[in-house]
Amino acid sequence: MQEPSYITHTLDMFINNDSRYLILGSLPSVKSRELGFYYMHPQNRFYKVLSIIFNDDYPLTIDERKTFLKKHHIALYDVIEECSIIGSSDASIKDVIPMDIESTLKKYPNIKVIGINGKKACSLFDKYLKDKVNNKDIRIIYLPSTSPANARIDIDSLVGIYQTIL
Repeated sequence: MQEPSYITHTLDMFINNDSRYLILGSLPSVKSRELGFYYMHPQNRFYKVLSIIFNDDYPLTIDERKTFLKKHHIALYDVIEECSIIGSSDASIKDVIPMDIESTLKKYPNIKVIGINGKKACSLFDKYLKDKVNNKDIRIIYLPSTSPANARIDIDSLVGIYQTIL
């Protein structure tokens, strides 16, 4: 059995002053950490869902994905800043230190929607961050994971649910 690793979030928050939507996952997958950007597992449906919602081309490269996200005012980060984890297994996450949501929202006041991607991210957001989102103008939306591990939800259902962030 693989031993857990204690990791610190290795990706910079993808955000700018025009960002209106902040989508938080739990923690980048091993593949995303290796490649240096969010939702990089080839079977993850995140960018496919967003390209359908925005009726835009599916971004393939990291640069295309960054351009796509900027164009649609989407910021990306994760609920977890540090934790113990085995591989990419959300079920193995322990010893969580959450991200600093208060500073992020203060620095980026145009954020109006926080979408929480996946069950583990939702439970950790509720435990560590929800009470710190004091701004009543910010909507919090819980979203199903786009991970290949969540194959029971088809792409049409994901699109229907993710459209609620708009």
